Amino acid sequence: MGRMRVALSVTCVNDAMYPDTGKAVVALLRRLGVDVEFPEAQTCCAQPMVNTGYLDEAVPVVRTFVDAFAGYDAIVTPSGSCAGSARHQHSLVARRSGDPGLERAVAETSPKVYELSEFLVDVLGVTDVGAYFPHRVTYHPTCHSLRLLGVGDRPRRLLEAVRGIRLTDLPAAEECCGFGGTFAVKNADTSVAMGADKARHVRETGAEVLVAGDNSCLMHIGGMLSRQRSGVRVMHLAEILAATE
Repeated sequence: MGRMRVALSVTCVNDAMYPDTGKAVVALLRRLGVDVEFPEAQTCCAQPMVNTGYLDEAVPVVRTFVDAFAGYDAIVTPSGSCAGSARHQHSLVARRSGDPGLERAVAETSPKVYELSEFLVDVLGVTDVGAYFPHRVTYHPTCHSLRLLGVGDRPRRLLEAVRGIRLTDLPAAEECCGFGGTFAVKNADTSVAMGADKARHVRETGAEVLVAGDNSCLMHIGGMLSRQRSGVRVMHLAEILAATE
C-alpha cells in the first residue's frame, strides 16, 4: 500500500467542530501503513448547495474539490454524506456547468472517493484494525451511508473486530435521526421529533457510547442525549477504530 497516494477529505463539519475525527483517521491509516496526505486547498464537497437547489453556485465548489484532489489514487472521508455527494452529485453539477473539462475531472475523481469503512474493508481489505475499546456501544447507520453509498455491514464488521467492545443492536436503526443538514433548520419540529425517537432508542440499548460514521448526525442525536442528561456519549467510528490499549 505504500505506493498508493491517499488523501484525507476531512469535511466542513469536522474541520469546524470535530478536528479529533480527522486526526483519528490519520492516526488509524498511518497505523495501517497508509501514508495519508492532507491537501490544504480543499474546502466543501458542495452538498449543502446541491441539496438546497443552488446547482450553479455549486460549480466552483466542485471545481475546487477536483483540483484539490487531482492525482490521488484514493480520497478517504469520515462522512457518508460527503462521500455520497462526491460520488453521486458532482457529476450532476459538472453536467449542468456545460464544461467538458470539469465533467472529465469529476469522472476521474468521483469514483476514487471512499467513506472510511469502505476504504478500510474494500481497498485495504481489513476488518480488524487493531483497535481496543472496552465499552458498551450501539451503532447508528446514517441515511447517506446506507442509502446513497450502500456501505451495508462494513462499519459493523469493523466494530465487531474491536477488542473489548460490547456491541448492542439499536432498535429501528435504519430510521433517519432527523438532522438532514438544512432540514433541521427548515423543519425544526419534525427534526426534533425524529431525533427524540432516535435518542429514546439509543437509551433503550443501555449503551455508554453511540457510534456513527457521520458527525453531523451525531451532533444532532448527541445534543438531545446531553440535554436529557442521558450519560450516553457520541463518538465517530474513526475515533473508536483509532483507540488502542
